[in-house]
Amino acid sequence: MDSEDEKPRVKDYMTRDVATVSPDDTVETVARRIADSDDTHSGFPVCDGRHVEGFVSARDLLLAEDHEPIFKVMTQDLLVAHPDMKLNDAGRVILRSGIQRLPVVDDAGNLVGIISNADVIRSQIERATPGKVDKLQRTLETIHGIEAREDRREVSLEKLTPTQSRVYADELEGRRYELERGLAEPLVVIDNDGEFLLADGHHRVKAADSLGIDEMDAYVIVIDQRVELGMAETARKENLDSIDDIEEVEYAHHPLVETTKRLQEDEA
Repeated sequence: MDSEDEKPRVKDYMTRDVATVSPDDTVETVARRIADSDDTHSGFPVCDGRHVEGFVSARDLLLAEDHEPIFKVMTQDLLVAHPDMKLNDAGRVILRSGIQRLPVVDDAGNLVGIISNADVIRSQIERATPGKVDKLQRTLETIHGIEAREDRREVSLEKLTPTQSRVYADELEGRRYELERGLAEPLVVIDNDGEFLLADGHHRVKAADSLGIDEMDAYVIVIDQRVELGMAETARKENLDSIDDIEEVEYAHHPLVETTKRLQEDEA
């Protein structure tokens, strides 16, 4: 069972790059932004600078005049989350309130992100949770008799050495969908004294590369003195130097899809 410190927090899953509107924007301007967003946005946090003043949704705009400023129609008494709030608690607020997303604000009331129901769902299925990264770090320390530390930062994809030789084309489609909507989970990378080994996230990096993304958010386990890691040996044996060496398998489904298919056949 996860300890309180290991439980995922809002800051681990929130979207940090948030589109906002100004209190002085007009109803017409914001309505056009919603209409042009291809269902990406059904509303926006309203910010004066970075300070959150309210939230405006498409419903708030329905009966308003085009020329009216947003501060006259926005919801001012809004629910917000704090970055250190437990993700499960944020999920309960989202479920019970019937809203789709919560603005995330710091102690000064400044916007630092937004957390959605999709983010909460993603947290229940992803592998790269902070607790699991910590477990990997402890395992490396125990096996190799070293000290390591954990960092969270953007990593350059061109610096990564993969440790998995193939990915599945059908799963890449899902990863591209997540990336385009800011829903992709962080990578897990081991910085072995400057050698950046990709421990988890091979489908994500291939999908990101196809979209022209150069950097991705990652949990980085930092080892200051290089050691011989088994996954590095695997990369050498399979001639994996960069993400370009990861094969995209078109002729086979991801094993989970095949298992599901076999289950369906067994039931027929």
